[in-house]
Amino acid sequence: MKLRGMRKLLTLKQAAEFVWPRWDIARRTSSRKRHLELATRSLAVVSLGVWMASGGEDPLEAERDAAARDLATAASSAPPTKEMMVAFYGGAPYTYPSRVSLKKDGVHDFTVDGVEWRGEPFIDPIYYGVRVVRWFEGGRTGGMLDFTHSKTIGELDKEVNFKGLLNGEPAPAKAKLGDVFRRLEASHGHNMLTLNGMLRLFDLHPRLSLYGGLGAGVNLPHSEIQLMKGGGRTYEYLYTGPAAQALIGLEFRVPRMSYFLEYKFTFALYDVPLSELDGTKIGLFADLYRQAARWWSGESPPGGILSKQLISHQAIGGIGVRFGAKPAAALPN
Repeated sequence: MKLRGMRKLLTLKQAAEFVWPRWDIARRTSSRKRHLELATRSLAVVSLGVWMASGGEDPLEAERDAAARDLATAASSAPPTKEMMVAFYGGAPYTYPSRVSLKKDGVHDFTVDGVEWRGEPFIDPIYYGVRVVRWFEGGRTGGMLDFTHSKTIGELDKEVNFKGLLNGEPAPAKAKLGDVFRRLEASHGHNMLTLNGMLRLFDLHPRLSLYGGLGAGVNLPHSEIQLMKGGGRTYEYLYTGPAAQALIGLEFRVPRMSYFLEYKFTFALYDVPLSELDGTKIGLFADLYRQAARWWSGESPPGGILSKQLISHQAIGGIGVRFGAKPAAALPN
């Protein structure tokens, strides 16, 4: 503000000298010509006074401010470019009923048809996801590492169809799922880690893009499985097989951040080795190491192997922070 006031005082001083030049200069000018020149300069000073009284600013400073606003507007509505984004999201899944089978030599060899699953996305532990997206040169193609924490909890009170051998005897044709299983769930995570190829399909607006993706990866669920009769509880993180997903979404871009809404279709094959052990206190990596050590030694899982496939629709919404976008052009001097 002080600098702007000094500029205005300087302008007034220059204007005064412009209207009342030094006498030795004025004396060399003819009377008529000098009067005309003084009238023109007086009109300029009056105009300057009116402009300043109306709250005008230094023209150079106003021009710089306008240029800055134009650049800010252009940056906020710029089309996608080469950059990285770290994002978090929440959502809700729907998982189709599926077939579950359990095999343990000489003890179990049965299948259960029509097992229903609930997701409870807003009950602790909630549904969430974390992803890192890298858009390549041009901002149209990219890659994404995506981790999804969903849940699948078997509906134990629902009646289902059994077939095969249960505890060395024929399984009942119909029974409640809870009559056979005490627990059948991945409530601390139907966890999927996938690597995805990404494509921005087209822009609906400089700030709004439609994108899609396709990827594959692994299941790392925290399983909780136990039968009503015989055997202990399996309650640990396990690698259980491959996963795949396809997705399509809308991204709304603001400076440095993005908001997105997305639909995901996921497919997961599960082969759960029933270790009948509780997980380590350390967590995921320690549990996976212990599983790998059992597999390397050729140890058979004491509870057998439970198999299923999980197909899900997932609706998500999230927010991301973008890094490394190309900087805007420098402001003019």
